[in-house]
Amino acid sequence: MENTAESLAWLLFMKDLGIRVAIDDFGTGYSSLSYLKRFPVDILKIDRTFIADMTVNSEDKALVLAIIAMAKSLNLKVVAEGVENRQQLDLLKISQDHCNVIQGFLFSPAIPASEFATFVADFEYNRYCDESYRPFHKQLQN
Repeated sequence: MENTAESLAWLLFMKDLGIRVAIDDFGTGYSSLSYLKRFPVDILKIDRTFIADMTVNSEDKALVLAIIAMAKSLNLKVVAEGVENRQQLDLLKISQDHCNVIQGFLFSPAIPASEFATFVADFEYNRYCDESYRPFHKQLQN
């Protein structure tokens, strides 16, 4: 970010409106640990490049688990981007702090908003989620 003072002012304004702020693609490019200290962030989205190889690369796995633990200690929500297979999902679910949200082609490609209700109604939550997600799934169906 070029103008951090102006960016901070806008982010605080959005927070006052009730908008949550996420850092996308965390761990790559311009995302920085200093942003977590400077800006009113609510959500960290772990970049898919770390998720892609975490089941075969111990360094990627360590980074993903460290990002999750760090985010949780800062009271941030965590999104894992690019989950494409069951092994990745299982690893994210068994980590001590686990992700709050998991997104990726394992569940669905991007779909138009008009198809979302049908997707939720047909979603096989038993295949991916444990029993604790049942009330949430029922709420979405109603």
